[in-house]
Amino acid sequence: MLRRVLFVDDEPNVLQAFERQFRRQFEIETALGPELGLQTIAAKDPFAVVVSDLRMPVMDGIQFLAQVRKTTPDTVRLMLTGQADLADAIAAVNEGNVFQFLTKPCPPQMLARTLEAAIEQYRLVTAERELLERTLHGAIAVMSEILSLVNPPAFSRANRIARYVRYMAQKLALPGVWQYEIAALLSQIGCVTVPPEVLDKFYDAQPLNEEETRVLSSQSLVGHNLLAKIPRLADVARMIASQTSIGNREPLAEPVATGAHLLKVASDFDELLFGGGNLDSVLAEMRTCKHYNPAFLDALEEVQIEESRSETRLVNLAQLRTRMIINRDVRSKNGLLLLAKGQEVTDSAVARLKSFACTKGIVEPISVIVPYTRRGGDDTEVAETRRHALDALRCSL
Repeated sequence: MLRRVLFVDDEPNVLQAFERQFRRQFEIETALGPELGLQTIAAKDPFAVVVSDLRMPVMDGIQFLAQVRKTTPDTVRLMLTGQADLADAIAAVNEGNVFQFLTKPCPPQMLARTLEAAIEQYRLVTAERELLERTLHGAIAVMSEILSLVNPPAFSRANRIARYVRYMAQKLALPGVWQYEIAALLSQIGCVTVPPEVLDKFYDAQPLNEEETRVLSSQSLVGHNLLAKIPRLADVARMIASQTSIGNREPLAEPVATGAHLLKVASDFDELLFGGGNLDSVLAEMRTCKHYNPAFLDALEEVQIEESRSETRLVNLAQLRTRMIINRDVRSKNGLLLLAKGQEVTDSAVARLKSFACTKGIVEPISVIVPYTRRGGDDTEVAETRRHALDALRCSL
């Protein structure tokens, strides 16, 4: 793939000449005209380089390369023409983001050197993207895992909020779902700075005093400050900073405002459920508030359908599996909270329990929710939220 080059021209003889000259150095493909060129790009793996003529019927080279940029932005674009002038060169660079502008007749040696330079540029761009993907993917996974170990109740709440956000975003077909899911997964990361006794009171639905309320509210800003330092997460950080505000209930076009509103709805929904309400009563109560987007509340009705298809079981530690959801707090025999109700079981969570089982002992059996499994497949109906969000992030990079 790194040496795949597509030549586009409306002259068959020119394309044949390119094939003869460069087929031993590069993986050459040709397309007669821009329309066939776009079809070729859409039908096959990305090309490292696309070389286009300027003057072609229906669509000139500048328009064609601008379309290539939208379709495969990493592909390096070259313009080759016999009718070069300054205006064309400026337009090609500005509209098509052309890597280099060459004139006909171009000596084969010069074109070969330019193609090599373009391929190297493609390699650098894709390598940088892969590095960013791995770094960002790993950073999110590590922060989520650390939260699960340091503060199980906060991790449990973040996973519940992420499930609710995902239902709403998918039901409403919102673009850029990955950023909303990741914002939800990391929405409680700032809780690492909140005293455990304050969190315990909040999770037990006990009233907080003014200072405790202020400390708990500050976790959103702490989360923002942590995430704002990570490339590609600036908007996610802003969503988390605004997650406690009501905002606008109308359908929102601005992603940050939409994400913040999704977090607010999901968070309040979760809080009311844990306060003792059932799904119907909670949704009915939230519909009386004029600040919530009614479309978001309607989408939450899907949660009841999906979660009703799960099975509750009592298992011992040896039977505990990832993707199960903790149905009752898991504690050590000396009373330390190890996993909180609602927390999704991960490999690190299992390792934590095994460590305590060998030292302090843990209370068994463990009550878990086992999501419904599709017939004939290994994936759960309710897919692993974190993995789904990170996979979506990978596709967006």
